[in-house]
Amino acid sequence: MAMGLASSGRSGGRRRGRRAPMAEINVTPFVDVMLVLLIIFMVTAPLLTSGVPVELPDSRANALPTEQDPITLSIGATGLIYLDNDPLEPGELPGRLSNIRPNPDGSLPQITLRGDRAIDYGRVMAVMGELNRAGFNSIALVTNGSAAAPAAIDAPDSSGSDIIGSDGEQ
Repeated sequence: MAMGLASSGRSGGRRRGRRAPMAEINVTPFVDVMLVLLIIFMVTAPLLTSGVPVELPDSRANALPTEQDPITLSIGATGLIYLDNDPLEPGELPGRLSNIRPNPDGSLPQITLRGDRAIDYGRVMAVMGELNRAGFNSIALVTNGSAAAPAAIDAPDSSGSDIIGSDGEQ
C-alpha cells in the first residue's frame, strides 16, 4: 500500500513525510459493545418467559436450580389453567400432560407450577394430583422471595386436638 511520501529537498538524508489519513474504520469497539449487549439479552431473555399474570404468594424458601426448558403450568386468579402461555379448557390438562415428551435420558421434564395467591388451595392440589398421576414427580412451586418469617404456631389445647368449633370453624 503506497503511503504517499513527499520528498524533502535533501539529497543525503532520510526521506520524511506525512502519512496520509487512513480510510479504514476500526470496528473493534463496535464489536465489543455488540457482544456485551448480546450477553445481556441472553441472560435476561429467560426471565421474560412468564406471560400469564399471576400474583404469586410470598415464601422464604431458597431458589432451586432451573432446567434448560422447564414446562410452566400457571393457575390464574379465576382458576383457569395455562400450560406455558396457552389457556386450557376444563378437563384438557390430563391429555396435554400425556403429550409431553420425556427428556433424552428417559425422565420427564420438571414442571414449574405458578399459582395465584387468590385461588383455593384445593385447586392447586387438584392440579398437583393430575401432575402426579401423569408421572411428573419433579414439581417446583414458584413464589415471591419477599416473605417475612412465619408467626409462631399455636400449640394444641390440653385435649390433644386443635381448637375447632362444632361448625368446623377455628
